[in-house]
Amino acid sequence: MSKYLSPILSLNRERRHLAGVLQSEGLAGKDAGAPAGRFRGSMREFVRRTLPLVVLALAGCTLMPKYQRPVPAISPTWPKAPGEPNVSTNAVPAADIGWRDFFRDPRLQRLIELALTNNLDLRVAILNVEQTRALYRVQRAALVPTVAINANGTRQRIAYGFAGNGGSMTFNQFNVNLGVAQYELDLFGKVRSLKRQALETYFASEEARKSAQIALVSEVGAAYLTEREAAEQLAVARQTLDVTSSAYNLTTRSYEAGVRSALDLNVADTQMQVARAAVAGYEQQLAQAENYLVLLVGRPLPDDLPSSQPFDPQICLSDIPPGLPSDLLQRRPDILAAEHQLEAVNASIGAARAAFLPTITLTGSGGTASTKLESLFAPGSQVWSFSPQIVWPIFAAGTAWNELQAVKAGNLIAAANYQKSIQTAFREVADSLAARAAVQTQLAANQALLKSEQQIYELTQARFKQGVDSSLNVLTTQQSFYSARQSLVQSQYSRLFNLINLYQALGGGWRENSGSAGILPASSGPDFQPAGRMPALPANASK
Repeated sequence: MSKYLSPILSLNRERRHLAGVLQSEGLAGKDAGAPAGRFRGSMREFVRRTLPLVVLALAGCTLMPKYQRPVPAISPTWPKAPGEPNVSTNAVPAADIGWRDFFRDPRLQRLIELALTNNLDLRVAILNVEQTRALYRVQRAALVPTVAINANGTRQRIAYGFAGNGGSMTFNQFNVNLGVAQYELDLFGKVRSLKRQALETYFASEEARKSAQIALVSEVGAAYLTEREAAEQLAVARQTLDVTSSAYNLTTRSYEAGVRSALDLNVADTQMQVARAAVAGYEQQLAQAENYLVLLVGRPLPDDLPSSQPFDPQICLSDIPPGLPSDLLQRRPDILAAEHQLEAVNASIGAARAAFLPTITLTGSGGTASTKLESLFAPGSQVWSFSPQIVWPIFAAGTAWNELQAVKAGNLIAAANYQKSIQTAFREVADSLAARAAVQTQLAANQALLKSEQQIYELTQARFKQGVDSSLNVLTTQQSFYSARQSLVQSQYSRLFNLINLYQALGGGWRENSGSAGILPASSGPDFQPAGRMPALPANASK
């Protein structure tokens, strides 16, 4: 009889134990099949234990050194070139002059617009901004615990002799839990230092993108002027070739008639061949300039471009105010990029210092577990675990110390690069200012030279018609006249090239119109969304 009553007595004992569990958990008299409540109870216990530590981590200190901008080793004023006029300091800064206001040629404006849309180098710079912004977001996310839900089941057999009853057994285990794995408490600011480093790197890439746009605008302007100069020089060379060819044909007929000497014939032939070589050279320069424009624009030139205009000295603004050298610190994107790189390395010092201190990580979870799938959410199945860990390196063969020294050396390198970028920018502006007065003098001298050569040529030609002068002198003065024309064209475009170089050196070309932002969407915040309007930078992004 006892072998029949034993299962019943065992079942009664399990029921009494279950009733005690329900009473101790405060679930007696309630719906025992409410798994959500028990799951929430386990999670409340888990959150109650971990939340204070998370708050403590977010309020921790940081070991980043205070950033101090290096003092630029440049003169407070620009060097004064001989003949350089005084410029008013109240003029609009060059960086605030839009490229549409600086370049006044409609065809050139259209080319710049196409280049800003299609140029591949600028596209790479924009994608670099997108990449560094995404990396910043990844580093920022490390400040917040990563919560994951996990559900798994296990069926396992324990071999003979390893089970508690001396035999073998097979059992199942099912569990569902919500937890945090290896969350690092940022008590000493390591994670926040790395976040600041990523943020400054992102800012540096944004300034590099602006610098790439400024360089592209200036390169398109210079390439367009090169193409127009080659076209002007080619026109002069072709005129010279026409005249020298006519003179050669006339000299040949005169030589055959016995009127001219062999010397006259050879001189005429020489001048004609020189003109032919000049035409071929300028044709090559024109073709190469057009090819370079296509490369900068990033696509074949469209047929609906405005027609090319004859040379106009007002194709660019006639003058640009240089401002003060201190303005370059806020006007040149390459200088700002170098400073952001310096601040990024400065932030990495904080992370290197934190490596000397303990690292505290938290791992925890809460959920339910059971040996039967149907009883996974049964009463008494709640489980939770909380496992904090502290690691303090005692001996690492000086790894942390050497890493800190390497970062400090990198900080000095970044400071030197920042100083060099300032000095390079100062030199570029100073060179353009020094060349401005010289170019103006050369232009005035070549204008006077052309006028004199033209008068000499006209007088020599008149003397030749009267039989007073020789044809050799006519050809010589004619060659000098066309050389003066080519020198004048070169001086006219040299002045425009100087204006473009000064415009770029002062940080101009970032804005499309004066007082407006750039033509491309500005991604000046780490939460920029390409499909919509850019939100403002979070207030705590730089903390």
